[in-house]
Amino acid sequence: MKHDQQRNAEQAMAEARRRRQKAPASTLPPEQGGQDGPEPTRYGDWEKNGRVTDF
Repeated sequence: MKHDQQRNAEQAMAEARRRRQKAPASTLPPEQGGQDGPEPTRYGDWEKNGRVTDF
């Protein structure tokens, strides 16, 4: 069972690498005036200096 899980994980990682290589480079300009630090939508950090932020 562990062997199957390991093989599946390796296949998923290989697929992710292939997809990243095929993906076009981002052409969006950098955000201006945004929050410093980790992306709140990814890391769930919705508070900064005691103030709750929303997007």
